[in-house]
Amino acid sequence: MPRDNKSPLIQEIAEQAHVAFKGLASPANDAATRNELISLVTAVRAADLKIAPRKSKPSSGGAPPVTYMHICETEVFSMGVFLLRTGASIPLHDHPDMNGMIKVLYGKVSVRCFDKLKNNLTVNSVPPHFDPPLAPLQKASLWRSILRSVAEYSENSGPCLLTPLRDNLHQIDAVEGPAAFLDILAPPYNPDDGRDCHYYKLLQTVAERETDVKSNEEQQGEEKEKEEESWLLEVPQPEDFWCGGEPYPGPAVSI
Repeated sequence: MPRDNKSPLIQEIAEQAHVAFKGLASPANDAATRNELISLVTAVRAADLKIAPRKSKPSSGGAPPVTYMHICETEVFSMGVFLLRTGASIPLHDHPDMNGMIKVLYGKVSVRCFDKLKNNLTVNSVPPHFDPPLAPLQKASLWRSILRSVAEYSENSGPCLLTPLRDNLHQIDAVEGPAAFLDILAPPYNPDDGRDCHYYKLLQTVAERETDVKSNEEQQGEEKEKEEESWLLEVPQPEDFWCGGEPYPGPAVSI
């Protein structure tokens, strides 16, 4: 239910986000400041933003699979709401040098988080064989990575957190119907400052494909150490994904 406080909860979240993320490089930005933001974000619900759950309806015709409600943006952070139709997915993408929070407002989403590994390909590196094979030029956009986590979030969950070094790449899928989540990024995307969004495709190696056809008994003990390592290929924005816009109906936010 919406809070009866004089200041709307979303305004409190914006003010706390400004404090928490503006001082990231300062020792004064202690854990208490960040934890207070997490606590406020955990408490927010769809009703606080005057958003009602949508009916379960897959994307059809020219309707975008995902829409975005812009709430506010400063040099420190941006905040808005993503709404996913039934079966919609936000493809695997990154957040260069950015922190973020995702808080589900209604429905349920599955989030898969990856990180690029520091010891990436070099000129003399020999990547494995992929299925299907890669073109020579594609190898320049190839990254070794590790799957950090796969988790589901609902309105009763705390926020999914990302940092510049941890869980920075993720894919978000609507589960069992439509979903919406509050999205906070700090600092915001800005291509002029090197913070542009890049999309990735998870590749399967020939060895992985061959392993898939082995029996469970043959697989036991073989993949334990490497099961979370993977290869990502940077790709253009997928043709089946685009994001529309719609008005934000909730309380105005000023920073």
